[in-house]
Amino acid sequence: MHVELNGERVETDAATLADLLESRGFGGKVVATAVNGDFVPVGLRAGTALKDGDRIEVLAPMQGG
Repeated sequence: MHVELNGERVETDAATLADLLESRGFGGKVVATAVNGDFVPVGLRAGTALKDGDRIEVLAPMQGG
């Protein structure tokens, strides 16, 4: 299936948001996620099924001051 990850169209076999994050190197990192504009908390990622055409945003927190 194809999804849009941070504005880039990618092909994936990931069934869930958690699977996608792991396969794309975000596993274990502190990130914020949204699917189709809706925030997805960490606890719901494994249960968030992906479908063809979904738009996923992954944002890392910024530090500085």
